[in-house]
Amino acid sequence: MSAAGGPPGVPLDGGARRVLPVGRHALLVEVATAEEAQALHAELLRRRDAGTLPPVREIVPAARTVLLDGLADPHGLAAELPRWDVPPVATADAPLVVLPVRYDGADLAEVAALWGVTEDEVARIHSGIEFRVAFCGFAPGFGYLTGLPERLHVPRRATPRTSVPVGAVGLAGPYTGVYPRSSPGGWQIVGRTDAVLWDPEREPAALLAPGTRVRFEEHG
Repeated sequence: MSAAGGPPGVPLDGGARRVLPVGRHALLVEVATAEEAQALHAELLRRRDAGTLPPVREIVPAARTVLLDGLADPHGLAAELPRWDVPPVATADAPLVVLPVRYDGADLAEVAALWGVTEDEVARIHSGIEFRVAFCGFAPGFGYLTGLPERLHVPRRATPRTSVPVGAVGLAGPYTGVYPRSSPGGWQIVGRTDAVLWDPEREPAALLAPGTRVRFEEHG
């Protein structure tokens, strides 16, 4: 038995992934890659919509995990999950959000140097990529967007800023993100959008939800 009082972790794919109990009514599925986490999240949503998933209150993806919370019978689902055939993510039918961006960020020149291109080319390249919200975190409304080719991954700033303005579009490692509010941060800032990422008076409050496709549109 686990320390949480549930079943032991269930290995998936020869031990590469695991299903772990979290308390009495939740499961945490650990996977090997971000792509697997996104695919599993999409499959869980599909099965929930189809009525073939046991009732669950929340399905929360992260970088390499998916949390299922509010399960009446987590033991039964933990036993089933290893046998699931999870297809790759199909993004064509996912909702699309287009964010207008002014590419004038404080780190634009540094990112251009890291990419080996001009500042204008950074805007052209970045706005030409279709991103996908892999998961949300850090602050309400902040989505971690995947889609940058590996050659365009950039490190975080060596010294984080004490204040990054609301709407700042930043890069860090494999991710692109937009700051929903002013806060400290170490991402490389390439531009800014006026889009409202988080509005508690709106339904849903977050503009970017996991699975959403995102494109950035260059504005002067």
